[in-house]
Amino acid sequence: MSKLFSKKNIFYISIIIFIFLLDRFTKIYILNYVENNGNINIYVNQFLNLILVWNTGIGFGLLSSDGTIFYHLITVIIIFVNIIIVYLIIKTEDSRIYFLLLILGGSLGNLFDRIYYFAVPDFIDINYNGFHWFIFNVADIFISIGIICLITSELFFFNKTKNEKKL
Repeated sequence: MSKLFSKKNIFYISIIIFIFLLDRFTKIYILNYVENNGNINIYVNQFLNLILVWNTGIGFGLLSSDGTIFYHLITVIIIFVNIIIVYLIIKTEDSRIYFLLLILGGSLGNLFDRIYYFAVPDFIDINYNGFHWFIFNVADIFISIGIICLITSELFFFNKTKNEKKL
């Protein structure tokens, strides 16, 4: 039991909690803004707007559906993926653990919304010359950064190490 509460594990749990709380704070702020003002359509600059949309799919609105069974199936899959990520965090002993922590923290933020609201509030709209990227939230940022870093580390660092060990 003392291993669970080691300084290292408390630090890892703190990272996950920080990401989760930062995501919750931003979503609550946006939802309160909408509740008080009726809607949100804030022009920040020529590249950034804040617009609330409710996402029933996975990241960036992919696989959105009105079907309840499909929605719950995706939610169950997300829960299993989070369990796998926790397992990987426990088994990982190198820098990739931080990328997994980013992914888990963001994923738990969105999972909370899927269970509490039955949709995920997305509100960050990045655009350029009229082309709008997917609308996303803070949790999606951490998930994306974690995945990009994890893929990059696998491709450029850890694959090279595995190949050198074979020689």
